[in-house]
Amino acid sequence: MSDAFGEEQRGPISKQRNKHLQTMLIEAAKLAPRHNPQLAFVHERELRRGDRNQATLAVARKLVAYLMAVDKSGKLFQMRASGEEAA
Repeated sequence: MSDAFGEEQRGPISKQRNKHLQTMLIEAAKLAPRHNPQLAFVHERELRRGDRNQATLAVARKLVAYLMAVDKSGKLFQMRASGEEAA
């Protein structure tokens, strides 16, 4: 979705969600930027745009993207070199 200014508006992570899984994902998203440079970049970028909660949600969405890519490929997770990140 886009608003009148072309900015993307995001809703909840999922309307049909497992609340326990969502809680664990948010907690992981709070810690992940300390250990992953790409997630730190996403967090900092979103902090400049909005508040800390929006930054945490952006990291959580990126973590979900990582999880889905690993699940789809069936391969182990490999962190990309920082020059390869499209963020």
